[in-house]
Amino acid sequence: MKKIIPYLIVVVAVLSLGSCAGIKYLTVETREPAQVALPSHILSLAIVNNVVQQPDDIGHETQLIGHSDSERSKASSDSIAVYYTEALTQFLNEEDYFQNVLFYPEPLRSDADFFQERPVTPEQMNLIRTKTGADAVISLDKLIIQTEKKDMFRQQGYTYSELTGRIHSVLRVYMPTMEGKIPAVQYTDSIRWEGMNIRNIPVYDDIMLPTREEAMKLLAVRAAEKMTQVFAPHWEMQDRWYYTLPHTLMREGETFAKGAEWARAIEKWESFYHSRSNKTEKAKAANNLALAWEMLDNMTQALEWAKTSFDLFYQSTPSNSLDRRRSLLYKNELERRVSTSNRLNMDDF
Repeated sequence: MKKIIPYLIVVVAVLSLGSCAGIKYLTVETREPAQVALPSHILSLAIVNNVVQQPDDIGHETQLIGHSDSERSKASSDSIAVYYTEALTQFLNEEDYFQNVLFYPEPLRSDADFFQERPVTPEQMNLIRTKTGADAVISLDKLIIQTEKKDMFRQQGYTYSELTGRIHSVLRVYMPTMEGKIPAVQYTDSIRWEGMNIRNIPVYDDIMLPTREEAMKLLAVRAAEKMTQVFAPHWEMQDRWYYTLPHTLMREGETFAKGAEWARAIEKWESFYHSRSNKTEKAKAANNLALAWEMLDNMTQALEWAKTSFDLFYQSTPSNSLDRRRSLLYKNELERRVSTSNRLNMDDF
């Protein structure tokens, strides 16, 4: 497994052309940690389908024009679980974190009890690991999808409708050393569409409502994408900013920041900070120092300077100050990144 430091930051270093006076914006790419941190010895995964196909007449409703009540409808969820597990396999491979992520093509359930979850047995897990060579198994153990279509009005003989799709899934990680402790990862989401309920008429292509089957596939792929972030670190683009002031030290710091020479920028901005008595100026320098330390991946120092910046802005600016609001947002973001309280470390099991 390519174990990457969770809080590593890669600077894209693209200065925004639309920066306002006194502030320069840049875009950074942050490495966000996995929400479920698998043990370091887990180098490969097998993704399996362990659900029963949802019956066509469960979970689907339609409300016709002029009706207050909905009526039950039918839609085929054939292969939706396969879309989910194949997409999860692909997305995890694309993250390039594990050495290998394999799709196990054989469904594990052959019964018809859709509403009953049946976790993977130790015998099944060992068989899958033997066949695939995987160190652990991620199993889709529950998948329920609902679609609700509401017809709104008719136009030129065609019905304009809204379609809401909801998905609920449960994934579990199975490893040989879990000793019965198998945490479940639950995911619930929804997507809403509006459009003409027609097909094969080019003039309406841009406002065409998906079929229920298409909607279920889209929900499954989106769920797989979200679950990728649960099991593997991932990159996210975020905006950052630093302040500019008409002072030699601040300008020199800005020059070094543009060249990503953050240690040298820190020297200049810190000298400016200690030389000033004006709290607003010190707050701006402290913000710049927080950014520079974040770019150097020293999150402790970054957060301390972000707190200092916010405290100074709080003391020196009115309650509706944009600087104060920006400072609070940045402080909260760094606190989120420093905190690992919402991460589940599987080494603890």
